[in-house]
Amino acid sequence: MAARAQYQMPPPYPAPAYQPQQPPPQQAQAAAAADNSVGQVATIQGSATVTRANAAATALKVADPIFKNDTLETGANSALGVTFDDETTFSLSADTRIVVNDFVYQEGGGGNAASFNVAVGTAAFVASLVAKTGDMTITTPEAAIGIRGTTGVVEVPAGGGAAAPTVKLYPDADGHVGQIDVFDRQGNRLGALTQGASAFQLRPGPGGRLTAVPYRIPPQEAARDRGVLQRLNATHNIGRRMLIQRRQLRGPNRQRPNNQRRQGGPQNFRPGGQQNLRPGGPRPFNRPPPGPGRPRPRGPRNDNRNR
Repeated sequence: MAARAQYQMPPPYPAPAYQPQQPPPQQAQAAAAADNSVGQVATIQGSATVTRANAAATALKVADPIFKNDTLETGANSALGVTFDDETTFSLSADTRIVVNDFVYQEGGGGNAASFNVAVGTAAFVASLVAKTGDMTITTPEAAIGIRGTTGVVEVPAGGGAAAPTVKLYPDADGHVGQIDVFDRQGNRLGALTQGASAFQLRPGPGGRLTAVPYRIPPQEAARDRGVLQRLNATHNIGRRMLIQRRQLRGPNRQRPNNQRRQGGPQNFRPGGQQNLRPGGPRPFNRPPPGPGRPRPRGPRNDNRNR
């Protein structure tokens, strides 16, 4: 217990030494105009690129919109911070590549979902509303990770090395510790992380099957993670402020394509098969339910009736 406590990171994390550049108003307005975007670049150090469809990679800058199916990649000695529309934030370390496979978010909706693939490198994240109201997953070449509203770090080493991929759970900035469930790509559950500063290494087991082996984070690695989480926390705060501005620029009644629910399923579908259905069928909004002692509404008065 004492050994694990030395790796516990008491929140709040201290502010990082660098001060990321804030976007000019015209950049924020351009990002807000991209109605089918799902997020926005919050911070950049060094160089980072985005690849869309079959186009060549293009350089990213602060306030650039991020879309579903984007491939994001950082260069050497670089870092990229992205905040999505539900306030989920990713901070990518140097030489990291991730893909935004899916992102559906509607405030108050029950069909929210997000899926990200970490192909290589180190990606730290703060999960927010999608993880709390829907389904958020992060995949790697070997595993699938279910996120339940928490902070974590996923590391996928470059191919050819002896290092194993790792999945780490850390406390949120307010001290809350969520949960990370780890599965193989066939859907078999390998284990769960529920304690702060706990981790799994993903290694082949008997018969070549993937296993999640408990991993004690070495002091040097824990110190490096503190820097990663400091950067993540700063990016999250900046990204949330930028998101508020984007919402104001869009206007309160502007419906966005990425807020549409996924096709082919019930409109109030929840993971696990639960349905958000009202007892007795749908009821018009603002109409009180019938109950004992409640007078029935009267029809219009007829002033020409016989007296």
